[in-house]
Amino acid sequence: MNILQNKKVIYTDLKEIEYLNAWELQERILNSIVDVKLKNKRTRVDDPLPTSNYFLVVSHPHIFTLGKNGDFHNLLVSENQLKEIDAQFVKTNRGGDITYHGPGQIVGYPILDLENFFTDIHKYMRYLEEVIIKTLQHYGIKGERSKGETGVWIDAGKPFARKICAMGVKASRWVTMHGFAFNVNSNLSYFSYIIPCGIKNKAVTSLEKELQHKVDMEEAKLLVKNNFAEVFDIEWI
Repeated sequence: MNILQNKKVIYTDLKEIEYLNAWELQERILNSIVDVKLKNKRTRVDDPLPTSNYFLVVSHPHIFTLGKNGDFHNLLVSENQLKEIDAQFVKTNRGGDITYHGPGQIVGYPILDLENFFTDIHKYMRYLEEVIIKTLQHYGIKGERSKGETGVWIDAGKPFARKICAMGVKASRWVTMHGFAFNVNSNLSYFSYIIPCGIKNKAVTSLEKELQHKVDMEEAKLLVKNNFAEVFDIEWI
């Protein structure tokens, strides 16, 4: 059966949305794509249905999320303290350890059928990193990869290395969900309540902190969108 690759991606900016609502939406979209793939496999028709791709951009109210293999001890506050700082905590099914989401952050959730692109999760993660690295270049900042540590860093490998974008994904039948959290105008004090990504003694930063001024969120979103299209060689719909 010859599957027609579809490299068109549906882009949606959901603005601010509760984390659990976004998670549920991702699951629904992923399952709909998987259903198409299973139907194609069962019927083995000569003209299979193409699968769709999505890219959701959101921000969330204050929340800490723990990956499926993460260490709960990397959350440094109690349930009562979470209430005091107006934050939630949830265990999720993505990869990676603990991270923070909140206002001033660009959270990207690509829900892609990687069989439309390439079936390589390692390559997929490097492409996501490249999107953020290219975005940082626009602001005169050198984003880098850190060996063995997923995400985008500034001054990687140096004593004052600091992370500006965390990443964690899940894939089912080569369909992705979850994604990246890019600190633009984030309140960095919330990272003091966790051991970010389970990595001790390394700082977290934001575009605002690096540039010493607030950043236009809509401009930053557009840069991420354009760089995603370039890196993944896709067409927006």
